[in-house]
Amino acid sequence: MTRREIQVKDPVVIAPNLKRRLSGVTATIARLVPLQVQWIDIAATGPGLPEDIPHIPLGRLPFLSRRRLRIWHARRNTEMLLGLILRGLFRLKLKLLFTSASQRAHTGYTKWLIGKMDAVVSTSRKTAGYLERESQVIMHGINLQDFTPPDDKAALRQKLGLPDGLLLGCYGRIRHQKGTDAFVDAMIELCGRFDDVSGIVMGRATEHHTGFLSDLKAKVAAAGLSDRILFMPEVTVDQIAEWYQVLDLFIAPQRWEGFGLTPLEAMACGIPVVATDVGAFSEIVTDPSLGRVVAPDDIPALADAAAEMLEDRDSLSQSGLAARAHVEQNFDINSEAKTLVALYERLLND
Repeated sequence: MTRREIQVKDPVVIAPNLKRRLSGVTATIARLVPLQVQWIDIAATGPGLPEDIPHIPLGRLPFLSRRRLRIWHARRNTEMLLGLILRGLFRLKLKLLFTSASQRAHTGYTKWLIGKMDAVVSTSRKTAGYLERESQVIMHGINLQDFTPPDDKAALRQKLGLPDGLLLGCYGRIRHQKGTDAFVDAMIELCGRFDDVSGIVMGRATEHHTGFLSDLKAKVAAAGLSDRILFMPEVTVDQIAEWYQVLDLFIAPQRWEGFGLTPLEAMACGIPVVATDVGAFSEIVTDPSLGRVVAPDDIPALADAAAEMLEDRDSLSQSGLAARAHVEQNFDINSEAKTLVALYERLLND
């Protein structure tokens, strides 16, 4: 299927993506739009989008009918600005909606843009606290059919060539902001405490961060742990669930995060989580039965929290079951998609 075959001529909701490189916003649009099109005429626009989602070319936007009211759902400053231009200069009838995931004070320019929006969504309560206007909190969800507990963890580990014993993972982009070094330091400590613990670092280091990754590999080699702390190449989206399923504990050591989907992906696969208190992590890991939340950049606390969970193997397994149930109840992506569609319809009917 090509994008041309699924172009939408006259959508009532437009989700712009004005960044060619893959990002969290791109991934969010790619996950939500194919679901939302079941309930409302929606299309994405812009570069860098997967070919299998409803799409309208950017060049067609100024020529849309000016009689039909539409929703413009922006998730970046550039997209808010384009929505204002389409409404002000090209006279399209648009209700402007902005979703904020940022957890930092906004610049004056961003505040001005947000002030021009008809409605605002926050991806967490913590994010809502950084806004100077009312917003609706709609947290991200997970596809519970793609991310599921394993049928046979031992067989899956054998298939992927992974060691026995307890296995910890840290997945995502490899850089200081994501705390990859904090995971490595905590793993070196944990390998000293437990003879049967191993770890996996998986993700992509961009050109600016290849030196950072090389330094981490050198640190692991100097500690004599290259056979226990493994660096794996990034895998495609359709393969990532398997790499969660082989784990016993997932570590999310970020120093800063907008929302952060990796803990949800792990928990949906029945894996408990130790996470830092950034992004939405404290709103995801809400009970000790699901995992632990520690202060960011506190490596001893990260190692101690993981060790506390690893020491009780039965409790660790129960935490995995509780994590899956928690995600099923609170973070199904269908609920996120439907809640946004309800907001679109409310704005269209106001």
